[in-house]
Amino acid sequence: MAYELDKRLVVGVASSALFDLAEADAVFRDQGEEAYRVYQERHLDDTLDKGVAFPFIRRLLSLNDLSPDDPLVEVIVLSRNDPDTGLRVMRSIQSHGLSITRAIFMQGRSPYHFMPALNMSLFLSANAADVREAVALGLPAGQVLGRAAADDESDDQDLRIAFDFDGVLADDASEQVYQADGIEGFRSHETMNAATPHDPGPLRDFLANVNRLQQREEEQRTEDADYKIRVHVSLVTARNAPAHERAVRSLKGWGVTVNDAFFLGGIDKSTIMGVLKPHIFFDDQVSHLTGTSRSTPSVHVPFGAMNAPPSPAPTDAPR
Repeated sequence: MAYELDKRLVVGVASSALFDLAEADAVFRDQGEEAYRVYQERHLDDTLDKGVAFPFIRRLLSLNDLSPDDPLVEVIVLSRNDPDTGLRVMRSIQSHGLSITRAIFMQGRSPYHFMPALNMSLFLSANAADVREAVALGLPAGQVLGRAAADDESDDQDLRIAFDFDGVLADDASEQVYQADGIEGFRSHETMNAATPHDPGPLRDFLANVNRLQQREEEQRTEDADYKIRVHVSLVTARNAPAHERAVRSLKGWGVTVNDAFFLGGIDKSTIMGVLKPHIFFDDQVSHLTGTSRSTPSVHVPFGAMNAPPSPAPTDAPR
């Protein structure tokens, strides 16, 4: 019988997001592919260090203990390595005790094209080009930024996820209003349309699947009064009143929920992250992530007009 993915939360992760590949990548860039192959062969049994997405992935997979015989979460490696050089990645996964058994290795080619076939609601990679191309095709992808943060073992099972709103959970239509008409035009527009849900953004479906995990946790707590809820979701947005109302109504209209909401009105998000300490934070604006990525595993979702490539400079008319 085939292993079905349609009722599971499926996440694709590149080896560059899961592990710290800085040293190996430097060999590839400076010395070429053949030297890289030799390097990986020599270091085959050297376990790779944890990367930016490692704590998130490890904690996400731990939720499979809620359904050991029918896993709720599936994580699949999507890699530009070929099978030979990918051996070190798979051995490192085993060494770190991650329950990841499925992988796609594509020698030098982008693997994100397989996301729909694998029912993936998220793909994480450090490769900016791959992520941009995936998002341009309407696929839910993000680029991990910064260095790996310490994985606090004191709350070993907790999983804290934080999302920006516009350009991440929602589309960027209101952001475009802000860019065109300024803050007052934006507030007026959002107040006028408060009862109209936004169109969903790239990670709305991922949040919906996280909510399914939370519902399973609530069922577990009903069965076991001592069960401690592990998954916690926060909305952290630059919106504030009165624009907050449309965000809240949009979430309700989509049938998704968050546990907390921070309507910051331009306050530096990194100050909140220092207290909230999410294991992953998704935002569409690099300006916000520059600060958060210093201490928080951060993901850039290059969606919408804010992330469109600059228009080419005009050229002189032909003579």
